[in-house]
Amino acid sequence: MFRTREASLLFIGVSVFSGAASLALPASATGLAAHRAVYDLELASASERSGIDGMYGRMVYEFSGSACTGYKSTFRFVTAVSMEGDQRINDQRTETFEDMEKGTFKFATQSYTGESLNQTVSGEAKHDNGAVDVTLEGDEPREVELDSSRFPTEHMLDVVAHAKRGDRFFQTRIFDGSESGDKTLFATAVIGKENSRKLDVGDEEAAKPLQGQNYWPVSIAYFSDEPAGDDELPIYRMSFDLYENGISRDLTLDYGDFVLTGQLAELDMLEQPKCK
Repeated sequence: MFRTREASLLFIGVSVFSGAASLALPASATGLAAHRAVYDLELASASERSGIDGMYGRMVYEFSGSACTGYKSTFRFVTAVSMEGDQRINDQRTETFEDMEKGTFKFATQSYTGESLNQTVSGEAKHDNGAVDVTLEGDEPREVELDSSRFPTEHMLDVVAHAKRGDRFFQTRIFDGSESGDKTLFATAVIGKENSRKLDVGDEEAAKPLQGQNYWPVSIAYFSDEPAGDDELPIYRMSFDLYENGISRDLTLDYGDFVLTGQLAELDMLEQPKCK
C-alpha cells in the first residue's frame, strides 16, 4: 500500500495504479502481485474551513518484485485544487525499495507545486535490535533512531494476514519515509468480512483481472506518533476494498476537512519475478 500525508495505498502498499494483461498472473510467494494501477480522483466533500472549491486528480502506483529480490514501488499523486478562483497543481513522486530479507527500506520523494520543486526527502531505514535506524540524505545528512516499526510492504502483508485469520482490528507503528522522513505513525486497521461481488460499480473494464476474487473492506486511520491527548483525531483515514494479492479498489481518502474518492481506471498485471 502506498501512503503520504496528502496521498495515501494502500494504498498500504496500497495499491494504486495502462492495459496489458487480461488475466491476473500468479502472485509471489508472499501473495502480493506485481501490477500497475491508475486511480481517478474526485472531491466527495469539503468543509468551509478547507477553502476548497473543487479538486480532482490521478494516482499512479506500480509495484513489483518478490520476497527474494526485494519490492520496488513507484508512486505519483497529482491533484488540481481550486481555491478562491485560483487553481494549484500539486505533484508528488515517490520511489521506494524494500528488502524484507535484509530488513531495509529505501525511499525518495519529490513534491512540486506547479513546476516548482518544494521538497525532496530521501534516505534509508533499517531494522536494528528492536529499533529503526534512519539515514537521511540531502544538503544536511543526519541519522535518526525511531521505535520499532513496520515498513510499507510488511504492513500490507500484516493487513492481509489479519484479514485471512478473520481478525477485525489491529494497530501497529509504521515507517514509510513520508513527510520529513524522521517520524513514525500509528496505523489502526478495521477489517470487514470477506466478500465478493460482480464487476458492476463503474470500473468493471479496468478490474477484469480481479474477476472472481474475494476482497475485504478495510479502513485504516493514521495517527501522529506524538500523542495529543485522549481525543486525538487521525491525520487522515483511508478506506478501500483490499484483495489478497495487494490490489485495492474503491478508495476513500478522508483528510478531515475534505474527502476524495478514487476509482480504478486502469490495471496492468506485470511479470512476476520468480525466486530460485
